[in-house]
Amino acid sequence: MKPQTLANLAYRAAALLGRLPWPWLHKLGDLIAWVWLKADARESRVARRNLELAYPDLLPGQRQALHQAILRTTARQALETLRFWTRSPAENLTRLRERHGEALYDQALASGNGVIVAAPHFGNWELLNQWLSSRGPIAIVYRPPESPIGDAFLLRVRGADNVRQVRAEGPAVRQLWKVLKDGGAVGILPDQQPKAGDGEFAPFFGVPALTMTLVSRLAERTGATVLFAWCERIGPGPDFALHVRPAPEEIADADAIVATTALNATVESIARRDPAQYQWTYKRYTLRPSGNGEDNPYR
Repeated sequence: MKPQTLANLAYRAAALLGRLPWPWLHKLGDLIAWVWLKADARESRVARRNLELAYPDLLPGQRQALHQAILRTTARQALETLRFWTRSPAENLTRLRERHGEALYDQALASGNGVIVAAPHFGNWELLNQWLSSRGPIAIVYRPPESPIGDAFLLRVRGADNVRQVRAEGPAVRQLWKVLKDGGAVGILPDQQPKAGDGEFAPFFGVPALTMTLVSRLAERTGATVLFAWCERIGPGPDFALHVRPAPEEIADADAIVATTALNATVESIARRDPAQYQWTYKRYTLRPSGNGEDNPYR
């Protein structure tokens, strides 16, 4: 079958799963988390190692409790996302029970100077994408999966009228620069590890992490406003709070070390709001600074 056909079948399966009531989805997520833990699945191993690196001072019992909470939240977030992807954005946005800083984004967009939204992997960033597209057109940078089926699936589920998906490849910078110079909006996940040579090492939870310079380069060259935004889960149910906050001025510094340090510090401050909602199942520290003798900590 063609990738598009298989992607359509995957979409139908996701839509069926998304029809489950919210309590059922959460129970299923908790079951998935339990299986990850008992089977010592990749998600469990990576989260455990990240906590050892980022929270070395936690007592064993504290780290274990946080590890379990991360797995539950990660599994629930994945199922919530399937529902958000296969329901109308108007319906999904009713889950935003609180909205903080909404006017900051509208004002930045109305200024005509362009706006860069740095959206960490915290809470539910797919719901954030739908809120952003509800305010007007936005170009979202994404790293395409290796599978053409997965790529076709993402293009479909994120393909709202106001969303332009930009592959994180060679021509991406030129495309984003043009969007910003035309006064448009760009969304970037700032805590994805770039390829070697495409970033700078800066501390993240006290550990050097290769950090993208894309946000700072775009901000410096275009003069666009940089905002951090996230949809944070609140309460026991599927309810969220939107947050938009200004980025520190250092984000646009010409010195890449200064800029990436400010970027990571802001992402870290957001992640520390509720560490269980951050994507600790991602291998953030695989690439290490040359010459210091460190190995990939996930091996």
